[in-house]
Amino acid sequence: MEKLFEFIKRHSHTLIFILLEIIAIILIAQNSIYQRSRIIRWGNAVAGRWHNGVSSITGYFGLKAENEHLAAENARLRAQLESSYISYSDSIFHVNDTVYKQRYTYTDAMVIKNSYNKSKNYMMINKGLDQGIRTDMAVLSPQGIVGIVVNCTKNFATIMPVLHTDSRNSVKLKQTNSTGSLIWEGGDYRYATVLDIPTTYPLHKNDTIVTSGLANGFPEGIAVGYIEEFEHLQGSGFYTIRIRLATDFNNLNHVYIVNNHFKEEQDKLMKITEESDE
Repeated sequence: MEKLFEFIKRHSHTLIFILLEIIAIILIAQNSIYQRSRIIRWGNAVAGRWHNGVSSITGYFGLKAENEHLAAENARLRAQLESSYISYSDSIFHVNDTVYKQRYTYTDAMVIKNSYNKSKNYMMINKGLDQGIRTDMAVLSPQGIVGIVVNCTKNFATIMPVLHTDSRNSVKLKQTNSTGSLIWEGGDYRYATVLDIPTTYPLHKNDTIVTSGLANGFPEGIAVGYIEEFEHLQGSGFYTIRIRLATDFNNLNHVYIVNNHFKEEQDKLMKITEESDE
């Protein structure tokens, strides 16, 4: 209490001045409508700037949680797309009964380690066996394909991205459905190569390359990249196509792990078919 009195005594002139200013402002506001409106407007402006500043600061610290929420919501929305279902139609006496079964579901994950400037790149995500992640599952980004899960522990998994010289993925031209193979020969992480598309199909710069759906992991029609340039080697009958990848591997934070609920059944059927052909 003594310190308070000492403070008031030391700054008495300043405090009296401030008090008189406040009284003067109040008197002016009470006796002048114009001045009152100006004071209220000024007070609102100050309060608005204050709240905007506070909102910006709190919003910044909430970005991480908001991004995780949006990633989870996007995974749920992807699972509701028509391409995530498989349909069965039975026609009996002109009565059509179509049943849709969920084929793909998606789990969102965060990239915690990533390389893109080597010949054999890998990345790590923060989810694993305990979260339902398994090897050979396809991995997508919000922009397009990423790669395949190759190893899992209880809470983490590693991914072989398309930026790996051993990576091979089935793709197609969106306009013509002509299929080919996606490879990466090293070098620039922004570009890859598509082979085995016949020269009987016309190509144009910026044509879209998408997943073919022929591989068990990736849903059909996921963006892979866009044609940058192409050449026709004489006598080969196929194009060599350089594409600009849809996914930016230098700025990859969230991914979606694709669970194909029919993959095990498809793999077993293919194994039986191959064994019977031996």
